[in-house]
Amino acid sequence: MRPLLTVCLLTSLFLMTSGCGVDDEGKTGGPDPNPTAEGSEITSNETSPEKSKPEKPEPEKEKAKPKPKKPSLQVAEEFRFSSEPKIQLTNDELRDGWIQLFDGQTLFGWAPNNDANWHVTETGEIEASQGSSPGLLVTTVPFADYELRCDYWMSKGGNSGIFLRTPAIPTAPTKDCYELNICDSHPTFKTASLVGRAQPSTAVTGEETWKTFHVKVEGQRIEVTLDGESVLDFEDETEYLRTSGFIGLQQNEGLIRFRNVFLKPLGGANLNNGTNLANWHPVAGSQSSFDIDQEQIQVKGGSGFLETNDTWDDFVLQFEGRTNGAGLNGGVFFRLIPGTEEAPSHGYELQIEHVFLDDDRTKPKDDAGTGGIFRRSQARWVMPNDLEDFYTTLIAYGPQISTWVNGIQMTDWKDTRKADDNPRRGSKVAAGPMSLQGHDDGTDISFGYFRVGTYPTGDAASLDVPVSGK
Repeated sequence: MRPLLTVCLLTSLFLMTSGCGVDDEGKTGGPDPNPTAEGSEITSNETSPEKSKPEKPEPEKEKAKPKPKKPSLQVAEEFRFSSEPKIQLTNDELRDGWIQLFDGQTLFGWAPNNDANWHVTETGEIEASQGSSPGLLVTTVPFADYELRCDYWMSKGGNSGIFLRTPAIPTAPTKDCYELNICDSHPTFKTASLVGRAQPSTAVTGEETWKTFHVKVEGQRIEVTLDGESVLDFEDETEYLRTSGFIGLQQNEGLIRFRNVFLKPLGGANLNNGTNLANWHPVAGSQSSFDIDQEQIQVKGGSGFLETNDTWDDFVLQFEGRTNGAGLNGGVFFRLIPGTEEAPSHGYELQIEHVFLDDDRTKPKDDAGTGGIFRRSQARWVMPNDLEDFYTTLIAYGPQISTWVNGIQMTDWKDTRKADDNPRRGSKVAAGPMSLQGHDDGTDISFGYFRVGTYPTGDAASLDVPVSGK
């Protein structure tokens, strides 16, 4: 299941459960088995029976090559939080799967497709006013079926839009995307129309004031409300049906601002049936206990792994979790090589660990933190607290991996390593199972819903999106 799109302008080594002292090839460190002796110079007493001959100087020992510098797992400076990120969603919305596509401080998770002057204002809005040509600010991962809420403010005479299921550089809104127009002065397709496809049921205007779109994109159908009023209901029965793509914010003419950009993925199968572990199996050799208690999957003790029976390549995973103790460590592994007693967890790991250093939530312990990809990409902020429910979204599409915790995006990472069947050694985009980790004897983690959605086939394109995180 691998559609996708293209943009032009644009270690998880965790052997068994500790991985201490082991590199990505599974080698352990140790002393040189053939050390070079020092102090071997011949003294004046060491002469031959014949006339002494001058000794040849020993060749200089080759200087040890410096070890390669460990790459930083932190995001680029421009995407780091200057203050605590604000959760703008209610707890009920977080539980329902809503995420914030815009964090209110940075353009993390977004990338421009031209030179438009996209930036974040002091009041926490996405803004652009000029560019050499109409351009988009696009998400770095695609979405298929979803609900989208977004506020916009447009200057008088302006022209903008919200692009749905779009490639990074669309060329024909009647064929390769859905353009929800924002332009009161457009001669044929005004605000709330789908350019070239459908007109709104009611004429709407709204320049120089904040307006709110709520869009539902599901299968062939697109429904739009503006400020709570239904304005469009469109069913695409053409040969150009788009089933997935990026979300794009457009700057065409004049000043445009966006804020409160929220999205809820739709669909997906819940692997927790609340009754038994029919969708799962323990990996051989696991010492953890795995049970259902009060409709929650309980992972206790360790080390061990509870692995899914199914496999996924590209997916949207959303789950509810809770650490039932202080300082606990666990993880959700994905695109695994099916686990064995000898190699139970050869895959990527989304870490679960709410611990941070120096009273600073930008410094997660172990260089990952909840929502980070262990030994690959550090979470930008440790969002959850122990003994509280937390909500996580993980999107893996091709080599692009993005995560959200409690609505805020933590990771936007592209695996640019050489392809390998083992994600510990290289980039893997092929399907593999997922697993829940029991890290050690103290593990006590609960999982509520565990929904996995897939991408439909049909929108063939390559994925070459930029990485905002690095």
